[in-house]
Amino acid sequence: MSSSTEYIMHHLSHNILVLDNGNKGFFGSVHLDTFSTSLFLGFIFLAVFIYAARKVRVENPTKFQLFIEIIIDMVNQQVKDIYHGGKSKLIVPLSLTIFCWVFLMNLMDLLPVDLLNFINHNVANSEAKWRIVSSADVNATFAMSISVLFLIIFYSIKSKGLLGWIKELFSAPFGIAFAPINFIFQMVELVAKPISLALRLFGNMYAGELIFILIALLPWGVQWLLGVPWAIFHILIITLQAYVFMVLTIVYLSLATESH
Repeated sequence: MSSSTEYIMHHLSHNILVLDNGNKGFFGSVHLDTFSTSLFLGFIFLAVFIYAARKVRVENPTKFQLFIEIIIDMVNQQVKDIYHGGKSKLIVPLSLTIFCWVFLMNLMDLLPVDLLNFINHNVANSEAKWRIVSSADVNATFAMSISVLFLIIFYSIKSKGLLGWIKELFSAPFGIAFAPINFIFQMVELVAKPISLALRLFGNMYAGELIFILIALLPWGVQWLLGVPWAIFHILIITLQAYVFMVLTIVYLSLATESH
Protein backbone atom coordinates (compact mmCIF):
# COMPACT_ATOMS: atom_id res chain seq x y z
CA MET A 1 0.00 0.00 0.00
CA SER A 2 1.32 3.44 -0.93
CA SER A 3 -0.11 5.24 2.11
CA SER A 4 -1.59 4.65 5.55
CA THR A 5 -5.01 5.73 4.31
CA GLU A 6 -5.00 3.16 1.50
CA TYR A 7 -3.78 0.49 3.93
CA ILE A 8 -6.66 1.21 6.32
CA MET A 9 -9.24 1.39 3.54
CA HIS A 10 -8.01 -1.91 2.11
CA HIS A 11 -8.43 -3.66 5.47
CA LEU A 12 -11.87 -2.12 6.04
CA SER A 13 -13.19 -2.99 2.56
CA HIS A 14 -15.44 -5.98 1.97
CA ASN A 15 -15.31 -8.60 -0.74
CA ILE A 16 -18.58 -7.66 -2.42
CA LEU A 17 -20.61 -9.67 -4.91
CA VAL A 18 -22.79 -7.28 -6.87
CA LEU A 19 -26.15 -8.66 -7.93
CA ASP A 20 -27.85 -7.24 -10.97
CA ASN A 21 -31.27 -7.90 -12.36
CA GLY A 22 -30.38 -8.31 -16.00
CA ASN A 23 -31.23 -5.26 -18.08
CA LYS A 24 -32.85 -3.60 -15.08
CA GLY A 25 -29.46 -2.90 -13.57
CA PHE A 26 -28.34 -3.02 -9.94
CA PHE A 27 -30.34 -5.33 -7.70
CA GLY A 28 -28.25 -5.63 -4.55
CA SER A 29 -24.97 -6.89 -3.16
CA VAL A 30 -23.64 -9.56 -0.82
CA HIS A 31 -20.61 -9.27 1.43
CA LEU A 32 -19.02 -12.59 0.57
CA ASP A 33 -16.45 -12.35 3.36
CA THR A 34 -19.03 -11.72 6.09
CA PHE A 35 -21.43 -14.35 4.78
CA SER A 36 -18.79 -17.05 4.22
CA THR A 37 -16.93 -16.47 7.48
CA SER A 38 -20.05 -16.38 9.66
CA LEU A 39 -21.42 -19.49 7.94
CA PHE A 40 -18.13 -21.33 8.38
CA LEU A 41 -17.96 -20.39 12.08
CA GLY A 42 -21.57 -21.53 12.50
CA PHE A 43 -20.61 -24.97 11.18
CA ILE A 44 -17.57 -24.99 13.48
CA PHE A 45 -19.85 -24.34 16.45
CA LEU A 46 -22.20 -27.15 15.41
CA ALA A 47 -19.36 -29.57 14.76
CA VAL A 48 -17.76 -28.95 18.16
CA PHE A 49 -20.99 -29.42 20.10
CA ILE A 50 -22.05 -32.48 18.07
CA TYR A 51 -18.66 -34.01 18.75
CA ALA A 52 -18.98 -33.19 22.46
CA ALA A 53 -22.46 -34.75 22.59
CA ARG A 54 -21.25 -37.96 20.97
CA LYS A 55 -18.23 -38.24 23.26
CA VAL A 56 -20.06 -37.44 26.51
CA ARG A 57 -19.24 -39.71 29.45
CA VAL A 58 -20.92 -39.91 32.83
CA GLU A 59 -17.83 -41.33 34.53
CA ASN A 60 -14.43 -39.70 34.18
CA PRO A 61 -15.49 -36.89 31.84
CA THR A 62 -12.76 -35.25 29.81
CA LYS A 63 -11.65 -31.65 30.29
CA PHE A 64 -13.20 -30.82 26.94
CA GLN A 65 -16.56 -32.23 28.07
CA LEU A 66 -16.36 -30.29 31.34
CA PHE A 67 -15.59 -27.09 29.42
CA ILE A 68 -18.64 -27.57 27.18
CA GLU A 69 -20.80 -28.36 30.21
CA ILE A 70 -19.65 -25.15 31.91
CA ILE A 71 -20.80 -23.12 28.90
CA ILE A 72 -24.15 -24.92 28.74
CA ASP A 73 -24.71 -24.56 32.49
CA MET A 74 -23.88 -20.85 32.32
CA VAL A 75 -26.37 -20.27 29.51
CA ASN A 76 -29.02 -22.42 31.17
CA GLN A 77 -28.64 -20.52 34.45
CA GLN A 78 -29.00 -17.17 32.68
CA VAL A 79 -32.22 -18.34 31.04
CA LYS A 80 -33.59 -19.56 34.38
CA ASP A 81 -32.77 -16.25 36.07
CA ILE A 82 -34.02 -13.94 33.32
CA TYR A 83 -36.70 -15.63 31.26
CA HIS A 84 -40.07 -15.73 33.04
CA GLY A 85 -42.26 -16.82 30.16
CA GLY A 86 -42.60 -20.41 31.29
CA LYS A 87 -40.95 -23.42 29.69
CA SER A 88 -39.65 -23.03 26.16
CA LYS A 89 -37.69 -25.51 24.08
CA LEU A 90 -36.21 -22.71 22.00
CA ILE A 91 -34.78 -20.19 24.48
CA VAL A 92 -31.82 -22.21 25.82
CA PRO A 93 -30.61 -23.53 22.40
CA LEU A 94 -31.12 -20.08 20.91
CA SER A 95 -29.16 -18.40 23.71
CA LEU A 96 -26.38 -20.97 23.48
CA THR A 97 -26.15 -20.48 19.71
CA ILE A 98 -26.06 -16.70 20.03
CA PHE A 99 -23.34 -16.71 22.68
CA CYS A 100 -21.05 -19.22 20.94
CA TRP A 101 -21.60 -17.94 17.40
CA VAL A 102 -21.09 -14.27 18.28
CA PHE A 103 -18.06 -15.18 20.39
CA LEU A 104 -16.47 -17.07 17.47
CA MET A 105 -17.13 -14.16 15.11
CA ASN A 106 -15.61 -11.75 17.64
CA LEU A 107 -12.65 -14.07 18.19
CA MET A 108 -11.53 -13.56 14.58
CA ASP A 109 -10.45 -10.08 15.62
CA LEU A 110 -7.46 -11.63 17.41
CA LEU A 111 -6.00 -12.98 14.16
CA PRO A 112 -3.03 -10.99 12.83
CA VAL A 113 -4.22 -8.06 10.73
CA ASP A 114 -2.08 -8.94 7.70
CA LEU A 115 -2.57 -12.73 7.86
CA LEU A 116 -5.16 -12.84 5.08
CA ASN A 117 -3.16 -10.37 3.00
CA PHE A 118 -0.12 -12.64 3.34
CA ILE A 119 -2.18 -15.66 2.24
CA ASN A 120 -3.70 -13.78 -0.68
CA HIS A 121 -0.30 -12.49 -1.76
CA ASN A 122 1.21 -15.98 -1.81
CA VAL A 123 -1.78 -18.03 -2.92
CA ALA A 124 -4.34 -15.87 -4.68
CA ASN A 125 -4.81 -12.21 -5.58
CA SER A 126 -2.62 -9.84 -3.59
CA GLU A 127 -5.23 -7.07 -3.94
CA ALA A 128 -8.15 -9.22 -2.79
CA LYS A 129 -10.22 -7.78 0.05
CA TRP A 130 -11.46 -9.99 2.86
CA ARG A 131 -12.66 -8.82 6.29
CA ILE A 132 -12.53 -11.71 8.70
CA VAL A 133 -14.48 -10.14 11.61
CA SER A 134 -18.12 -10.69 10.66
CA SER A 135 -19.45 -8.91 13.76
CA ALA A 136 -17.64 -5.74 12.65
CA ASP A 137 -19.99 -5.64 9.65
CA VAL A 138 -23.17 -3.73 10.51
CA ASN A 139 -25.10 -5.85 8.01
CA ALA A 140 -24.35 -9.00 10.02
CA THR A 141 -25.22 -7.48 13.38
CA PHE A 142 -28.48 -6.06 12.02
CA ALA A 143 -29.34 -9.42 10.45
CA MET A 144 -29.03 -11.06 13.87
CA SER A 145 -30.88 -8.30 15.71
CA ILE A 146 -33.74 -8.24 13.19
CA SER A 147 -34.07 -12.01 13.67
CA VAL A 148 -34.42 -11.31 17.40
CA LEU A 149 -37.08 -8.70 16.57
CA PHE A 150 -39.12 -11.31 14.71
CA LEU A 151 -38.80 -13.63 17.70
CA ILE A 152 -39.98 -10.84 20.01
CA ILE A 153 -43.10 -10.39 17.89
CA PHE A 154 -43.60 -14.16 17.69
CA TYR A 155 -43.38 -14.64 21.46
CA SER A 156 -45.63 -11.64 22.08
CA ILE A 157 -48.34 -13.12 19.86
CA LYS A 158 -47.78 -16.62 21.24
CA SER A 159 -48.21 -15.58 24.87
CA LYS A 160 -50.93 -12.93 24.46
CA GLY A 161 -52.64 -13.85 21.22
CA LEU A 162 -52.74 -11.62 18.16
CA LEU A 163 -55.62 -9.50 19.45
CA GLY A 164 -54.09 -9.31 22.92
CA TRP A 165 -50.77 -8.09 21.51
CA ILE A 166 -52.48 -5.50 19.31
CA LYS A 167 -54.53 -4.34 22.30
CA GLU A 168 -51.36 -3.96 24.33
CA LEU A 169 -49.78 -1.84 21.60
CA PHE A 170 -52.59 0.69 21.97
CA SER A 171 -53.37 0.43 25.70
CA ALA A 172 -49.97 0.28 27.42
CA PRO A 173 -48.63 2.07 29.32
CA PHE A 174 -51.11 4.95 29.72
CA GLY A 175 -54.43 3.21 29.03
CA ILE A 176 -56.64 2.98 25.96
CA ALA A 177 -57.59 6.68 26.24
CA PHE A 178 -54.07 7.55 25.06
CA ALA A 179 -53.99 4.97 22.25
CA PRO A 180 -52.03 7.08 19.69
CA ILE A 181 -49.34 8.01 22.21
CA ASN A 182 -49.15 4.42 23.47
CA PHE A 183 -48.73 3.09 19.94
CA ILE A 184 -45.92 5.54 19.19
CA PHE A 185 -44.11 4.63 22.40
CA GLN A 186 -44.55 0.92 21.73
CA MET A 187 -43.16 1.25 18.20
CA VAL A 188 -40.19 3.28 19.42
CA GLU A 189 -39.46 0.64 22.06
CA LEU A 190 -39.87 -2.21 19.57
CA VAL A 191 -37.58 -0.63 16.97
CA ALA A 192 -35.00 0.50 19.53
CA LYS A 193 -34.33 -3.08 20.66
CA PRO A 194 -32.80 -4.43 17.43
CA ILE A 195 -31.03 -1.13 16.75
CA SER A 196 -29.36 -1.15 20.16
CA LEU A 197 -28.44 -4.83 19.81
CA ALA A 198 -26.90 -4.36 16.38
CA LEU A 199 -25.05 -1.09 16.95
CA ARG A 200 -23.64 -2.08 20.36
CA LEU A 201 -21.98 -5.19 18.95
CA PHE A 202 -20.94 -3.52 15.70
CA GLY A 203 -19.50 -0.44 17.40
CA ASN A 204 -17.36 -2.37 19.84
CA MET A 205 -16.00 -4.83 17.28
CA TYR A 206 -15.42 -2.20 14.60
CA ALA A 207 -13.49 -0.05 17.06
CA GLY A 208 -11.41 -3.04 18.16
CA GLU A 209 -10.66 -3.99 14.56
CA LEU A 210 -9.66 -0.41 13.71
CA ILE A 211 -7.31 -0.20 16.68
CA PHE A 212 -5.55 -3.40 15.58
CA ILE A 213 -5.17 -1.93 12.07
CA LEU A 214 -3.72 1.30 13.46
CA ILE A 215 -1.28 -0.66 15.63
CA ALA A 216 -0.20 -2.60 12.52
CA LEU A 217 0.93 0.70 10.95
CA LEU A 218 3.48 1.26 13.73
CA PRO A 219 7.07 -0.05 13.71
CA TRP A 220 7.41 -3.77 14.36
CA GLY A 221 8.73 -3.44 17.91
CA VAL A 222 6.01 -1.00 18.92
CA GLN A 223 3.38 -3.32 17.44
CA TRP A 224 4.24 -5.98 20.01
CA LEU A 225 4.47 -3.44 22.83
CA LEU A 226 0.93 -2.16 22.17
CA GLY A 227 -0.67 -5.09 20.37
CA VAL A 228 -0.18 -7.77 23.01
CA PRO A 229 -1.78 -5.82 25.92
CA TRP A 230 -4.64 -4.72 23.66
CA ALA A 231 -5.19 -8.31 22.46
CA ILE A 232 -5.31 -9.56 26.05
CA PHE A 233 -7.79 -6.83 27.00
CA HIS A 234 -9.77 -7.47 23.82
CA ILE A 235 -10.40 -11.08 24.92
CA LEU A 236 -12.58 -9.60 27.67
CA ILE A 237 -14.39 -7.38 25.16
CA ILE A 238 -15.19 -10.14 22.66
CA THR A 239 -16.49 -12.39 25.44
CA LEU A 240 -18.47 -9.61 27.11
CA GLN A 241 -20.11 -8.55 23.84
CA ALA A 242 -21.22 -12.11 23.09
CA TYR A 243 -22.58 -12.39 26.62
CA VAL A 244 -24.41 -9.04 26.44
CA PHE A 245 -26.01 -9.92 23.10
CA MET A 246 -27.22 -13.22 24.56
CA VAL A 247 -28.51 -11.72 27.81
CA LEU A 248 -30.36 -8.87 26.10
CA THR A 249 -32.00 -11.35 23.74
CA ILE A 250 -33.25 -13.35 26.72
CA VAL A 251 -34.45 -10.16 28.43
CA TYR A 252 -36.35 -8.98 25.34
CA LEU A 253 -38.02 -12.35 24.84
CA SER A 254 -38.95 -12.47 28.51
CA LEU A 255 -40.49 -8.99 28.27
CA ALA A 256 -42.41 -10.10 25.20
CA THR A 257 -44.19 -12.77 27.25
CA GLU A 258 -45.07 -10.45 30.12
CA SER A 259 -47.99 -8.06 30.26
CA HIS A 260 -47.53 -4.44 31.29
